[in-house]
This record gives sequence, structure tokens and C-alpha cells, in this order.
Amino acid sequence: MLIALSPAKSLDYNTPIPHSDAIQLSLPTFMPQAARLISLLKKQNSLELMQLMGISESLAQLNKERYAAWVKSPSLEQGKAAIFAFNGDVYEGLDAYSLNLKQLNYVQKHTRILSGIYGVLRPFDLLQAYRLEMGTRLTNPKGANLYAFWGDTIADNLRAVLSEHKEQVVINLASDEYFKSVRLPALKAEVITPVFQDWKNDRYKIISFYAKRARGLMARYCAQHQITNPEQLKQFDLDGYAYDADNSDQQRWMFRRRLAAS
Repeated sequence: MLIALSPAKSLDYNTPIPHSDAIQLSLPTFMPQAARLISLLKKQNSLELMQLMGISESLAQLNKERYAAWVKSPSLEQGKAAIFAFNGDVYEGLDAYSLNLKQLNYVQKHTRILSGIYGVLRPFDLLQAYRLEMGTRLTNPKGANLYAFWGDTIADNLRAVLSEHKEQVVINLASDEYFKSVRLPALKAEVITPVFQDWKNDRYKIISFYAKRARGLMARYCAQHQITNPEQLKQFDLDGYAYDADNSDQQRWMFRRRLAAS
């Protein structure tokens, strides 16, 4: 069983990582491909980056500097384990900093982070600061966007990792933008997508902030309970969510909550 997560735009390179002596950092699997994308981005000026990514001038300048500093063989001082470097809503729910070493090792084995630059990241892969969302229309030798660039590569990698697991199932906790990079015919595995809804204005609906955090909470729940069988996920109950069998099907599992204040 493998959990797929999206990356985050926000990054944290200041907070020291726990269990640093016991965590063995690695280079991302697809560094040659990442280097090719970085070389394309290095050719863009700040204005072009603003237009390409739809970001502010200051963010464009920051990322121009990041691309300039990016190297193929980074030192430990030039990066951070991906699971600790990402700092968005999903990662606040996961809260990797508070997991013990056994739980972190579970995350390393059972979780992969999809990435525009790196394709697929293991949690302990050394991440250099970057910004490149999977949906960015960056023209490259393979096509007009990153989906064309990565092709079957991401799915092939996940399938290879799954071959070492008993349950050939991907738990899709990534966004649609990122999971679209996983070509299902090449993956050749069952995919279960948990959906998180909250009660608001007299109906259940997906509320983006809560849904993103809940994805991280479910990844955390898996680590805490060392889950290897997807059926165990139906017991997920963090932050008041509960499995709703009546509104679920084989591929789409519904989790709902109704807060007292709602």
C-alpha cells in the first residue's frame, strides 16, 4: 500500500528535523530530469516567471534565485528532507515533526510525494527549495506541459515501489492537479481516493482548507497505526471525521464530519 501526497508551495528550511542522526537522507530518484527542467527555468527572467506561474514579482525573483542556486549534487546544508521541508495545510495535518522514528520509517516506506520538478519524492529525499506546480505550462522537449514531460515515468516508479508491497493499492491523498501526472494504464494498480466533506450551510461539501488538512491527518493516522491494509482506513476518526459507507464506492471513499458549531 502506497500513499500519494501533493507537495506544498510553502517551505520551511529553518526548523531542525527530529531524529536527524537516525534519518538517512537520499538524493531524489529523478535528478537528471529535474536538472533538465531547472535548466529551462534558469533561462526565464523574472517577468517570464511571473507570467508562467502567475506569481508576484517578489516571488518570481525569489524563485529565479532558487533556480540559480540549484545543484545536481547538493550538500546536506543545501537541502532538507522533503517530508520536513514542505509546510502547507497537508503537512500541518501530517505534522511529521511529532512522529516517532518508527512512524517516520513507515512514512518513508509507504509514502511518495508527487512533484513538478522531481517527479516523485521519497520523504527522506534531500529537497532543494523550488517552485514549479505540476499544472504549469512549461514548454519542454517532450511537449507543452509537465504532464507530457513526465509521461509514464511517475506511474512506472510507483508501480515498481508497489511491487515490494503486499497490497497493490495507491491511496490517493494528492490533489487532482498532481494525481493527473500518474497515468493509470501504466500504474496497473487499484487506486482509492478518500474524499473529505464538512457540514456547512445545511449540506456536506468539500472545504478546501479542511480537506487538505484532512489528507495530512489520514497520512498521519496511517503512520500512527502502521496501516498496510486499506480496509483499516475506514476506522479513520481524527478531528471528528468518520467513514460514510452509504456515500462511498469502490474507488471513492467518503469521510464526513459535522462540527458542533456548524
